Amino acid sequence: MIIDAHSHVHDPVHRHIALLDEAGVDRAVLFGTRAHPERATDLASFRREMSVLAETVSGRPSGPDSYQAAWQELDSACAAYPDRFIGFGKVHLDLPTQQIAAEVEREIVGRGFRGIGELTPPPDDAGRIEPVLRAAADHGGLPVVVHGFAPTTAGDVATLAGLARRHPTVPLVISQLGGLHWLTAIELARDTPNLYLELSTANIIFAVRLAIEEVPDRTLFGSDAPYGDPALARATVERVTRPGALRDRVLGGTLAELLDL
Repeated sequence: MIIDAHSHVHDPVHRHIALLDEAGVDRAVLFGTRAHPERATDLASFRREMSVLAETVSGRPSGPDSYQAAWQELDSACAAYPDRFIGFGKVHLDLPTQQIAAEVEREIVGRGFRGIGELTPPPDDAGRIEPVLRAAADHGGLPVVVHGFAPTTAGDVATLAGLARRHPTVPLVISQLGGLHWLTAIELARDTPNLYLELSTANIIFAVRLAIEEVPDRTLFGSDAPYGDPALARATVERVTRPGALRDRVLGGTLAELLDL
């Protein structure tokens, strides 16, 4: 089974399915989103969508209407294609610990989602995800995915590794290979048994090759679609691996084990 470990709701959803079919991808982890760059028709509209993305990844809280709209889109997409999408849900990081635990139980477990993410703590404040990790541990070790590209800092990557060590039953996934801090992310993941690296948006092909060589059992193929393309992301993994067990693990086997598929 080939599983894209990182994708966001597309509008319309059937275009995402077409991309997965073209890439030969069986299933995709699906995150909700407020930004929809695929809706853009010109530079100005693309800038508007990217400004929404900038607000999201900076950790600034969204209004209740946009948050609810993202949840509804995610629910609808997963309901329309239950055999293709694996839903992950996001939680508010600015809530008290008890409310975060309640939100994980209600919005993640209660909706039947398989993990938590993509979390976007403010830069240099990755420690804010710790209550989420506690709640994930309470529900059998739900996987938790955290945004790894800019504005995530090297300090954030180090903080995430430290949090993973404090919560060893929770698979903690740094997305986008840690962005500009990919080398640090690889070094930390190598020494942290429950820290995983998702490979989308890698700066250079060598980063993907090195990550797979150093952390072969905890690297995950992902596209970050619609920002990336599933076919190109799969081709990148296949370019730096040979056919066989290792490639199969990266392209979906490891994630299938994590999610008990």
